Amino acid sequence: MKNLLKKKILIPVLALTILFTGSAFKNDFFEIAKQIEIFTTLFKELNMNYVDETNPGDLMDTAIKSMLADLDPYTNFLNEQDVEAARINNTGDYIGIGAKVRTLKDKLVIVEPYKNYPADKAGLKAGDEIIKVGNTSVKNYNDDAGNLLKGAPGTSVEVTYKRQNQTKTATIKRAEVEIDAVPHFSMVNDKTGYIVLSQFNNKAASQTNYALRDLKAQGAKRIILDLRGNPGGLLNEAIKIVNLFVPKGQLVVTTKSKVKKYNRTYYTQKEPIDIEIPLVVLIDGGSASASEIVSGALQDLDRAVIVGSRSFGKGLVQRPKLLTYGTQVKITISRYYTPSGRCIQSLDYWNRDEKGEAVKVKQENYNEYKTKNGRQVFDGGGVLPDENLGASKNSAVINAIANDNLIFNFATDFYYNNQITDIVNFKLSARDFSNFKNYLKANNFSFETNTEKALAKAFEAAKKEELSDDINNDYNTLISNLNISKTKAIDENKEYLLTLLTEEIVKRYVYREGLYDYYKINDPKIKKATEILNSPSAYLNYLR
Repeated sequence: MKNLLKKKILIPVLALTILFTGSAFKNDFFEIAKQIEIFTTLFKELNMNYVDETNPGDLMDTAIKSMLADLDPYTNFLNEQDVEAARINNTGDYIGIGAKVRTLKDKLVIVEPYKNYPADKAGLKAGDEIIKVGNTSVKNYNDDAGNLLKGAPGTSVEVTYKRQNQTKTATIKRAEVEIDAVPHFSMVNDKTGYIVLSQFNNKAASQTNYALRDLKAQGAKRIILDLRGNPGGLLNEAIKIVNLFVPKGQLVVTTKSKVKKYNRTYYTQKEPIDIEIPLVVLIDGGSASASEIVSGALQDLDRAVIVGSRSFGKGLVQRPKLLTYGTQVKITISRYYTPSGRCIQSLDYWNRDEKGEAVKVKQENYNEYKTKNGRQVFDGGGVLPDENLGASKNSAVINAIANDNLIFNFATDFYYNNQITDIVNFKLSARDFSNFKNYLKANNFSFETNTEKALAKAFEAAKKEELSDDINNDYNTLISNLNISKTKAIDENKEYLLTLLTEEIVKRYVYREGLYDYYKINDPKIKKATEILNSPSAYLNYLR
C-alpha cells in the first residue's frame, strides 16, 4: 500500500517540478524547492493518515486548480482530453460527426450540426438528445460521453436519440471535420465585401487572405471585417491578418513579461494585399485576445474604423508548457501592448475585492494614448470603438436564462411548431416574446441574485442575534421588490432577448451560413458599417 502511494505521490511531484523551470526557477531556487518539499510531505502524510480513504488524483486535481484559480482565468492545467481540445481549437481539424455537442450527465445534446457534415447528412438537428451510442447508455457512462462519438474516419456509429419526445435512431459515418476560421464571406452590396472571422486558428490568416482577394475580384471597393464574438487564438495569425492591410515592417504588438525571452516586438513580415481599401472592423464584448490585437492595431494605425461595442479587454498572452503523461499547463506569460503603447486589460487579477473577484479597471484610471494621426485612445478597458453603438443590455437575469439553455430550448420548440418560408425577413413578434415569457414560467425559471444571497445572509445573522422580529417585514418587502425587479429586467432586456432568440431560431432553418446572410440585411451594426463606408468623407472623419 505504501509503495503504491509513493508512486502516486511521485507523479504529481514530477509535474510540479516541471512547472518551475527557466529563469524564475533559477532566481527563486531555494524558495521553490522549499515549498515543493513542504507540499510533498503534506501530501504524503494526508494520503497515508487521513481517517477516510482518499483519492490522490482527485486531491491533486483540486490542489492544482485551486492554486491556478488564484492567478487568472487563463492559466490552466490541461489533462489529456483538454490538450486534444486545444489542438482542435488551434488547427480546426478533427475526426467526428461534425456537430457542436453539449455533454450532460444523462445525454448528449446536439447544439449545432455543421452543414453537409456526417451528423447533418444523418438527419440530426439542433436540440436532438442522444441517449445511447452503440450499445452504451450515456446515462451509465462514467467517462466523458462525448468521446463515444469519436473514432477513425469512415467508421460508423449508431446513435439513439430523442426529438420532441419521440425516440429515433440514426447511423452516422465519421469523417474528417474542418472548422473554418472564416465561416462566411460575401458581398453586402455591389461595392462592399463582408468577411466573418470567428476564431484565430492556424487557418485564420490564409482564409482571410483568400476571402479578401476573392471579394476584391468580385468588385469589392471596401471591406467589413466582423470580429464579434471571436474569443481569439493564435497571436501570429493576428499579426498576419493585420499585415493584409498595412505595409511590411509595421509594428503590430509588443509583449512584456518578467521573463526576458518573452519580451517581444512583432512586426508585419510580408507585402500587404491592400493598404488603401476602406475598412470597418466590427467588435463587441465577446471580441477578445487576438481579436483585440487586430482591432487595436488597426485603430492605432488609423487603418480602420472600429464599430460596435467595447471589446472584452483581455490583454494577456498564454503559452502552453508540456508536463508529464500527456498533460500541459497553459501559463499567462506576458501582457500585450498595441502600437500606441496601450494595454487594454480590463480586469486586475492581482488586486481583488473582498469576495476574491478581479477588480475592473476604473475609467478614471485609464491612460490616454495617441493613434498615428494623433487621435485619443485609452487603455484599461478593452478596445473602445470609434463608433460606439453601446453594449447590448445584459444582466444577471439574462445570463441565468442563457445558462439554463432556455433560449436554446425555446428555439427548438419554435422550429418544430412553425413553418417559415421567408427567413431573410423573419421577425419575432410581441406575441412571440409573450410566449417566451410564458415558456420561462412553465419551465419554473428562477434564480438567486447576489443581492438575495447577501440579504439572506444578513437576515440569518439577524436571527442569530435575535433581531429578526424588528426587520422581518422589511426583509420580506425587500425580497418582494427584488422579485418584481427581476421580472422587470426581462422586459427591459426585450430587444436583446429577441436578438438572441432570433439568431438561435434562424440557425435552425438555414444553418450558421444562412445566419450571416440574415445579418447582412437585418443587423444594425452591419448597416452602420455600410453607411460609414458608403460616405468617403464620413469614413475619413473618423480617422482624423
